Amino acid sequence: MAQGIQLERAKFCCSICLDLLNEPVTLPCGHSYCMSCIKDCLDNENHKSIYSCPQCRQIFIPRPFLVKNTMLAFVVEELRKKEEASPADHCYAGPENVACDVCQLKAFKSCLQCLASYCEKHLQPHYDVAPLKRHKLVEPFANLQENICSRHQEAMKLFCRTDQQCICYLCSKDDHKGHNKVSAAAERTERQRELEVSRQDIQQRIQDRQKDVKVLQQEEDAVNRSAENALRSTDKIFIELIHIIEKRVSDVKEKIRSQQKTEAGWFRKAQEKVGQEIAELRRKDAELEKLSHTEDHTHFLLNYPSLSRLSESEDPSSAKVHHLQCFEKVTVALSEAGGKLHQVLDEEYAKISMTVTEAEVLPSNPQAEPKTRADFMQYACQITWDAITANTHLSISKGSRKAAFMREEQKYCLHPERFAYSWQVLSRESLTGRCYWEVERSEKGVLVAVAYKDVRRQGDFSECVFGHNEKSWALDCFKNSYEFRHKNMKTPIPGRWSPRVGVYLDHSAGTLSFYSVSETMTLLHRVQTTFTQPLYAGLWLSDGAAVEVCKLK
Repeated sequence: MAQGIQLERAKFCCSICLDLLNEPVTLPCGHSYCMSCIKDCLDNENHKSIYSCPQCRQIFIPRPFLVKNTMLAFVVEELRKKEEASPADHCYAGPENVACDVCQLKAFKSCLQCLASYCEKHLQPHYDVAPLKRHKLVEPFANLQENICSRHQEAMKLFCRTDQQCICYLCSKDDHKGHNKVSAAAERTERQRELEVSRQDIQQRIQDRQKDVKVLQQEEDAVNRSAENALRSTDKIFIELIHIIEKRVSDVKEKIRSQQKTEAGWFRKAQEKVGQEIAELRRKDAELEKLSHTEDHTHFLLNYPSLSRLSESEDPSSAKVHHLQCFEKVTVALSEAGGKLHQVLDEEYAKISMTVTEAEVLPSNPQAEPKTRADFMQYACQITWDAITANTHLSISKGSRKAAFMREEQKYCLHPERFAYSWQVLSRESLTGRCYWEVERSEKGVLVAVAYKDVRRQGDFSECVFGHNEKSWALDCFKNSYEFRHKNMKTPIPGRWSPRVGVYLDHSAGTLSFYSVSETMTLLHRVQTTFTQPLYAGLWLSDGAAVEVCKLK
């Protein structure tokens, strides 16, 4: 009954308020209304003493006596309960639901024989009619039409193992005649076993990956703990160093002030002594002046010898110079100590930075070297040349990206980092981790290199030039020929190559690769070693050569 009420809902609505009947009453003409709605309507007609049905306009004299229709009230109440239990928006199929193929309400089941989906009402025959009871009912799903053969419009209940496809009965007699055919149910049983094996494999992999996740989480926690310990150690050690430096600064200041006080006291005593000597000299001078005016010759002769004798005085000028030079030496000593401390801090900081970089967490199977230029671009870095290191015959320009050989020496200031005799320059940037850069060279000879910062700046050829010592690795490029150099050992690289050279460095993995870059990337030479310090890009230029670092986008 509830299904019937659902479909006939409009017949149980009041024609005045258009809602479900509330305390329904029925007029003699048979039309029903809400008690309150019809009462208000009849009250408005009271002045005429003539009453009529709002729907059919039948006249009633006298006014009809209104009595609640209990049976109708029961039906309406049942309908109201049904609507509250199953709101309309739940009965009709939404975009995420399968719709009944008869009324478009939300489907309750799908029939694999009928190849249709039904709501509860239209599914009822499958429960009542004997032939329909044998149909296979499943949870509703869309795309049932894919089970129908597009050629014969028949259900595809067979599976051709020869062609590995679902077919209908007519297909089995036609295109698939003589093929190995089984029922779809039999093939499903076979595939179901395979599915279970696949599921077991998947579940095992899930368990393995969950273990991997747990291990990775433990490793991450360990790395975080290690990093926190390193941070605490960093704070502790550097705070201690700062305290030591502050204490040393305080001690030096105290010594200087103490010595200053001693020296100042000495000068005050010297001044007092000189002042006393001046007073004594002035007294003698006054007595001598007085004696010079006496007219008694005998008195003059008797007193002059004693007044004319002067005591020896000390000359403090040498002490003055000595003390001034003493404090100048302190300033020089402090400058030297500051320079040494800077050098030590720079060297140790470089080691610490490299250690931090080497602490990079890599998977058990390290990522292979990039293959395409797009892969290399992920590690592109901008290289600029450090003019402080440039030999005086090298000109640095274009935002420090270009280096060119100049026969006239450039007006560079003296600096211990400058290459004295070899026509070389190093980059400003230190290189750790993964880095990639490209340079465009002229046809003149150049060395494209990487080197440690402490490579020699002056000395003989083998100590300074890139590729001739153990602290540098260089690709020697001359016209269209190449060779690799390290420790003064040469490896020829045959072929004609592009003037653009790409350099890829994986510092942690100890990999250094040189590429010829054109439309494709061709590996020229690869080095596998262990780098113990941060590296710097380097160039050596022959007479007339020029090299520019390419801007990588």
